Amino acid sequence: MSPTTLPAAGPEHGHVTFLGAGPGDPGLLTLRAVEALSNADVLVAEHEVLDVIRTHARQGVSVVQTDADPSSVSPPGTGTPQLTVVDGTSTPAAVPGAARDAAHLVMEAARGGRRVVRAVSGDPGLDTCAAEEMLACAAAGVPFEVVPGVAAAVGVPAYAGVPLRDADGADVRFVDARTASERCWSEVGASDGTVVVSTTLDSVAGAAAELVSAGRKPDTPLSVTIAGTTTRQRTWTATLGTIAQTLKQAKVLPSPDGGRPVIAVVGERSAAARRDQLSWFESKPLFGWKVLVPRTKEQAASLSDQLRSYGAVPHEVPTIAVEPPRTPQQMERAVKGLVTGRYEWIAFTSVNAVKAVREKFEEYGLDARAFAGIKVAAVGEQTAKALVAFGVKPDLVPSGEQSAAGLLEDWPPYDPVFDPIDRVFLPRADIATETLVAGLIDLGWEVDDVTAYRTVRASPPPAETREAIKGGGFDAVLFTSSSTVRNLVGIAGKPHNVTVIACIGPATAKTAEEHGLRVDVMAPEPSVHKLAEALADFGMKRRAAALEAGDPVTRPSERRPGARRRRSTT
Repeated sequence: MSPTTLPAAGPEHGHVTFLGAGPGDPGLLTLRAVEALSNADVLVAEHEVLDVIRTHARQGVSVVQTDADPSSVSPPGTGTPQLTVVDGTSTPAAVPGAARDAAHLVMEAARGGRRVVRAVSGDPGLDTCAAEEMLACAAAGVPFEVVPGVAAAVGVPAYAGVPLRDADGADVRFVDARTASERCWSEVGASDGTVVVSTTLDSVAGAAAELVSAGRKPDTPLSVTIAGTTTRQRTWTATLGTIAQTLKQAKVLPSPDGGRPVIAVVGERSAAARRDQLSWFESKPLFGWKVLVPRTKEQAASLSDQLRSYGAVPHEVPTIAVEPPRTPQQMERAVKGLVTGRYEWIAFTSVNAVKAVREKFEEYGLDARAFAGIKVAAVGEQTAKALVAFGVKPDLVPSGEQSAAGLLEDWPPYDPVFDPIDRVFLPRADIATETLVAGLIDLGWEVDDVTAYRTVRASPPPAETREAIKGGGFDAVLFTSSSTVRNLVGIAGKPHNVTVIACIGPATAKTAEEHGLRVDVMAPEPSVHKLAEALADFGMKRRAAALEAGDPVTRPSERRPGARRRRSTT
């Protein structure tokens, strides 16, 4: 058996995987962790850890949540957790008897041959509760394995731009301030190596004082990072003697977040001058920006991934809903015409058009084989991907601009010698423009322009989202068409004037301005990915200007409400 092959679960005791979920970034999960999650019958974890791992679990997996109050913040690995059992549909289920400890719940969950993943923050080997639970499983004869994770004490400094060792070499000591003894403080105080301290925000100053009392110089550099490896990450640099004042001046403390875990790195490698050069994560162009994407999750998938790569936090808000045509007969005739050889070409201009034709195919018991002998054209990467997922490889995709005009640039004129049929099937939305139809007719083709679906205004988003839009809670909004402008304003209200407005082209920008919005960013060409690039460039220039002026780097939503903004031609 390969060392990375998951062992079979026992028929009676099941199997438990103690899994390290890392410090917070889901991208830091190991391949083995993803494999274990995809095979799990039950997940056991704290609320914040569930947010990291749930995406990789199979549908319908049962969940045992180890903190009853998701808003409560308790340092991981300490004390006996309060426990709530949640089934696969997130409906609370009763826990029989008195509140159990996690070890008993893990073993109960494994009964009947079930695979259990017990996930902890960071690495299981550094979690005291996980060690106790492993001992309990061993004593009860429940087979288990351990999947290591990236420890917070190592991963967080890496994301904060604080290397723990370099070519000069140095001792590295790891201290948990919550359990450190006086002897421990004395030993690290006498050392001149790097010290990585796991503590809480409101205890940082106390840990710094312990180190000074133990012999460390007050001017020793110190960095403190909260919410490490996530887009909420924030790092402060100071010295052991000034950290309390630094946090007070930054208005970080006192704060409700005082109990949040932090990683503090003490030593020359955490000096501010070094971090300015090595802080790769927090210096991403859109780091921490909350960006509203007025599209569905399916439509926005690749765009949202691109925004995340720039450090942004995308928030998808659908502005349109898709409904069947009011009279389906035209679509039914066209699909039957595909089968009987009526068309030489079929052109798809959207994912929704692919979906509409596919659904009609399935209604008639057809599949991708019905496209045999028909040439297929597609506009846009996502439309082409939807066709490939259907089993159809497009014959024509625009080589240049991904639009109707770009498609026409590459579309061949009708030739009666080489084209036995002169007709094109064009399934589209009810509000589509006539550019493609007119262009195809000019090229000598007959066009069946068929309404495959209707676009209607989507339902308003939740009240919290509407308030964030109108109140300046979003840092930027990406408008990908004039209809997204009109519909978003219609269902949620006008974005606040501190929000950066980015538009895909001049027509969309004109619509935004007609609605009283100041356009800050415009894509150099009509592409959603170029639009995201343009927003990232805007954010990078904004960051550079703040640093050059000696000002703190802030997000647009952190500006004073009503602050005037310069118009950009980015």
